Amino acid sequence: MAAKKPRVLGIVLAGGEGKRLWPLTADRAKPAVPFGGNYRLIDFVLSNLVNADHLRICVLTQYKSHSLDRHITTTWRMSQTLGNYVTPVPAQQRLGPRWYTGSADAIYQSLNLVFDDDPDYVVVFGADHVYRMDPSQMVADHIDSGADATVAGIRVPRLEATAFGVIDTAEDGRRITQFLEKPADPPGVPDDPSVAYASMGNYVFTTDALVEMLRRDAADENSMHDMGGNIIPNFVDKGTASVYDFARNEIPGATDRDRGYWRDVGTIDSYRDAHLDLVSVHPIFNLYNQDWPIITYQSPLPPAKFVEDGIAKESMIGAGTIISGGEVNRSVLSPDVRVQAGSQVDGSVIMDGVRIGRNAVVRNAILDKNVMLPDGATVGVDIERDRDRFTVTPSGITVVGKGVRVEV
Repeated sequence: MAAKKPRVLGIVLAGGEGKRLWPLTADRAKPAVPFGGNYRLIDFVLSNLVNADHLRICVLTQYKSHSLDRHITTTWRMSQTLGNYVTPVPAQQRLGPRWYTGSADAIYQSLNLVFDDDPDYVVVFGADHVYRMDPSQMVADHIDSGADATVAGIRVPRLEATAFGVIDTAEDGRRITQFLEKPADPPGVPDDPSVAYASMGNYVFTTDALVEMLRRDAADENSMHDMGGNIIPNFVDKGTASVYDFARNEIPGATDRDRGYWRDVGTIDSYRDAHLDLVSVHPIFNLYNQDWPIITYQSPLPPAKFVEDGIAKESMIGAGTIISGGEVNRSVLSPDVRVQAGSQVDGSVIMDGVRIGRNAVVRNAILDKNVMLPDGATVGVDIERDRDRFTVTPSGITVVGKGVRVEV
């Protein structure tokens, strides 16, 4: 007789405010930020879970969640006949008149979801990273280890790990002995001292152990009620936390170049850089792998059109976009964009509905939805002028917020 398949509930933490992605998060939650032309950031984690056959998923939302809730309910429709679902769960103040005070508190206040589903294991993933992963392999590793909590770790150069939560393990390379937040001297991995395990913010828990630890944390007035800052360290202190090496995760259709790709797009610079990872001939992250597709809603638009010698090089162009005599280089254009004659777009991310007039220039910039550039307007050319009008990062990336009409 075949072994009983473990019952798994997915919880996606999607309440992040995303202050460092401002102004892209001025009107939306961070997981709802568009990415890669067709997608939103949350589509990556949901695609990973669904492709792995984890089909009962609760998405915990809080900050400016309207567009995120709408995207989930219109895009991620599962078979109710089979008992599957992807459902947004706004903060409900079930335990009193207060909002979520941290990621652990968000789950604690939503334990009714766990009790209703009665899973053997709970998968808790973040909603704002770009990557492919098969969570079922991590669940299997968690079951095999006998741990109460398993943390996904990605190998990064040790000297670069100071920007992450870092996992220190015993000599067996599995049991976690320390969970360090942005350490100045990150510990190396036992089999390779030149790299360290950075936490990916993805966890698997045995359900009873998670519920007990959340209750204990809720009673601690000194806790920040954070999964990475409090819950995981408590399991480490208990000696029942293990690491799952992301390098062991095998994805169908992965290439040597994009295997193990994971990008935290928490800043404007990293967000734009992640887009540039998509457009090379042999992309660092391959959106075209249909063996493990990234799923989203596709607008009923016609194919992109190039007229009057319009051209695009090393770029991705969304459906319904028309490049009419303009030139696009190393950029990602979302659906329903217009680029008129004589205009140049270089090294940029252009979102849905943007209109770029004649002889305009967009360079090293991000234009949010429905931005209007009249004839002759420029963005990313005069950085000092842009600082007075828009958001400009220290590295010189200009961001124009949703619906702005740029002055010439």
